[in-house]
Amino acid sequence: MVDPAPPVRAALAQATAALMEVSPTARLDAELLMAHALGISRSAMLLDALECEVPVAFKALVARRLRHEPIAHLTGMRGFWTIDLEVGPGALVPRADSETLIEAAVAHFAETAGPFNILDLGTGPGTLLLAALDQWPAARGLGVERSAAARGYAQRNVARLGMAARAHVIGGDWATAVAGQFDLVFSNPPYVADADCLPREVADYDPAEALFGGEDGLDAYRLIVPALPDLIAPGGIAVLEIGATQGDAVSEMVRAAGLVPSLRCDLGDRARAVVARH
Repeated sequence: MVDPAPPVRAALAQATAALMEVSPTARLDAELLMAHALGISRSAMLLDALECEVPVAFKALVARRLRHEPIAHLTGMRGFWTIDLEVGPGALVPRADSETLIEAAVAHFAETAGPFNILDLGTGPGTLLLAALDQWPAARGLGVERSAAARGYAQRNVARLGMAARAHVIGGDWATAVAGQFDLVFSNPPYVADADCLPREVADYDPAEALFGGEDGLDAYRLIVPALPDLIAPGGIAVLEIGATQGDAVSEMVRAAGLVPSLRCDLGDRARAVVARH
């Protein structure tokens, strides 16, 4: 007599133990992969499917995760702020720390009608642009992205989220493709120094052009910051993501451009964004 396959509950426990070798969020990873294999939401799985039979696809997904492949690549989706984004090879996987930039913008526009025109320089899969447009339904936005692969994800996300009338994504290199003024300018440029070592999950799967920013990691800011005075509308701001040690250097660039910088920290109390205003 063949022993019955373990239910989802037991398989999650086994996968969690294995994934602890590669992930600080092993249980969450196992649950997300199981829900994906089952074709249901994680909450639905936890409520109704723990005693179900384990789908065949789950074992292969766990094996890929053990090779450090990001969860977002395995499921094809990543949640960010209030939206879910299609992601995959060729585009930077959104990080929770980047929500600091949205929080900075929400704080700036509190008790106002919010921004009307939004620009996202290096939009990747549309992360900051589309999260901001979901936050402010009356706003319109432009995303600039030089990578054709990342731009494809962004355009599909625009369509998926029903924002085709409000969001436009174009090819281009930073601010050189843009004219006009915007109430809110975002950028999460590559800011890792070329010689820095990264976890395998990042180094092996995120595109290098979205990660590395030259010898000191600041090359992109040297191109973006000088353009900001002309891009920021009166009363508006630019919010730039930075590495944890780059606050002083990027703030000084903002001052040199004739703007006023301020620093925002993420939930881990690490410097994460420089806000620039007139």
